[in-house]
Amino acid sequence: MAYDPGAIDATLAAAVGDEPALIAELREAFLESVQRCIEAMKSADNPDGWAAAALRLKGLSASFGAIRLMALANEAANGQAHDGAILRRLHRAVDRL
Repeated sequence: MAYDPGAIDATLAAAVGDEPALIAELREAFLESVQRCIEAMKSADNPDGWAAAALRLKGLSASFGAIRLMALANEAANGQAHDGAILRRLHRAVDRL
């Protein structure tokens, strides 16, 4: 699977044009939403809550062209709830954005 750290910026630029300030603002909003999804996964009371938060993360990631993050979220949604290894991989992927 390819990893392209510029995919998010390219997706945003395609949506809003050459507006660096707006791109930066939308990028920040995306990252905040990603963090909320991951926190929801961590605090999920049951496997269904974990899966729902992971699927929200998957959809969000897909919308912004974050392919690696989308794949990890899909893996989390289909895996065991509160899997520490997948959480660490998600955090690493976010750090690379």
